[in-house]
Amino acid sequence: MALRDILNSGVKLIMIGGKGGVGKTTCAAAIAFHMAMEGRRVLIISSDPTPSLSDIFERNIGSHEVRIHETCELYGLEISSDIVLIRWKDRFGKEIHEVISSFADVDYDFVDYIGTAPGIEEEYMLSFIIELVESNKYDLVVWDTAPAGHTLRLLKLPQLFLKHMEAATKFYMNIYSYFEKLKEAVRLGESKRTLLEIIGSWEALAERIVRFIRDRTLTEYIIVTIPEALGVILTERIIKDFQEHGLYVDSIVINHVIEHEDCEFHRIRKEMQRQYISMMRGQYRNVDIMELYLMPYEIKGLERIEKISQVLFKTQG
Repeated sequence: MALRDILNSGVKLIMIGGKGGVGKTTCAAAIAFHMAMEGRRVLIISSDPTPSLSDIFERNIGSHEVRIHETCELYGLEISSDIVLIRWKDRFGKEIHEVISSFADVDYDFVDYIGTAPGIEEEYMLSFIIELVESNKYDLVVWDTAPAGHTLRLLKLPQLFLKHMEAATKFYMNIYSYFEKLKEAVRLGESKRTLLEIIGSWEALAERIVRFIRDRTLTEYIIVTIPEALGVILTERIIKDFQEHGLYVDSIVINHVIEHEDCEFHRIRKEMQRQYISMMRGQYRNVDIMELYLMPYEIKGLERIEKISQVLFKTQG
C-alpha cells in the first residue's frame, strides 16, 4: 500500500525500519506529522536504544505520552529498556511468580532475574505496542523501530515464544506428574489448573501478536535505506526475512539522494546512487518506492519535518 493510500485505509500501525543512520526517525516523524495534520490522532513511538524523537521535534518527550503539536493531535513516546522492563514486570510479574512458586520456593525478586533473559524486552515491546493500538486511544501508531537487527529479532519472537510455551507446558506437566506421585495431587490440583490458564493466556497473546503483525489491513511496513551497497544489501536481507515470517514490506524510502550535481564529487556520487536506485526499482516492482533528496540542513523542528512530509506524500512511484 502506498503512503498516500493510508488515509483511506484501516491501517492502525506503521512500522519504520532500516539500519542506523539512514533517517528512520526523520521519516517516522514526517509520516506521523502528516497523518496528524490530516485530522488523525497519532502517536509516534521510538524504541531505539538512543531515541531521538526529542531531538528532531526539539522538545522533551521521554517515557510518558506527551502532546507534540498544539494544533493537531500528534503525541510522542520514547521507550527505554529500563521502562520496558518495569512495564513488563507490572504486566507479567505476578503471573510468572505464580507459575514458578507453584513448584519451587522462590522470592518475588526472582522475576527481576527472569526479566534479564534475552528477548524479554523485545517480546514485551510488541505486546505493549499492540495493546496500545487495540485500545483505540489513537487512530494510528507510528513506530520508529530500533536498527534492523533488533527489529528482525523482535518480529521473530512471537513464533519463538509459541514454541517455548509448547515446551514449557510439557515441562510443567511433567513436574506436576512427579509431585502427584508424591501424593501431593490435591494440594497442587488448583495450582495446576491456574498454571494451565496462565500458560494458555500467554499462548493466546503470542498468537494474537502474530495475527496482528501479519494482517496487511492493520499493519504497514516501511523500510528506509540509502542508495549505497550496504543499504541495498540490508534492505534485501530485511525483505527476505520478513517474507520468511509471513510479513511484507509495503514501501521503501530511499534517503540521501543527490538531486543536483553541482561539482565533480556530487556527479560521481549521483551516478553511483542512480545504479543502486535502478537496481532496487527493478528488484522490488511490487513495492512503493520513494526518493528523498539530501537536504543541505538538519531536519529538526516542525517546519522542516513538514517539508519532508510534503515530499514523501507528493513524490511517490
